[in-house]
Amino acid sequence: MSPTEVPLEQTQEDLQHHAHGAAETWIMGVALTAAVLAVLAAVTALLAEHHANEALIHQIQSSDQWNFYQAKSLKGHLLTTKTELLAALGKTPDEKDLSDQKRYEQEKAEIMDKAEQKEHVSEAHLQRHSVLARGVTMFQVAIAIGAISVLTKRKAFWFVSMAFGAVGAGFLMYGLLMG
Repeated sequence: MSPTEVPLEQTQEDLQHHAHGAAETWIMGVALTAAVLAVLAAVTALLAEHHANEALIHQIQSSDQWNFYQAKSLKGHLLTTKTELLAALGKTPDEKDLSDQKRYEQEKAEIMDKAEQKEHVSEAHLQRHSVLARGVTMFQVAIAIGAISVLTKRKAFWFVSMAFGAVGAGFLMYGLLMG
């Protein structure tokens, strides 16, 4: 998965530039709010990327376990075929082959459990990634609306910006508390 980016550096610089030359004191508040939102967006993006990577790692490990399961199945089928052929020829199968067959069946059950556990862990990380990615989006929207409030000199947009920031913070908190 590609990293979640927060490409709003130019917007923040423009906000700070407008804040320094503005007569309205609330514009400085917008610039500070945008700076805080940018930090939260960066932290949220980092966490989202971490969980995306963890999901991928656990999915790969699950695939490895399923491949191991298939290998054990093939070995078991080969031994079954061998013992059936020996029985058809009137010969007694080797005790080691019979014990290996039983062992493979037990090992397959353990391998399947590990593979399914890895799948569940991967899914949990992917869900956290999804929640955190939504938070990043909300922070980005909040910063953009804050820039619109400064450019249009409409204070109401600042409050809308803070509402989107609060939603982003909610996603961040929810993502942190998932477990």
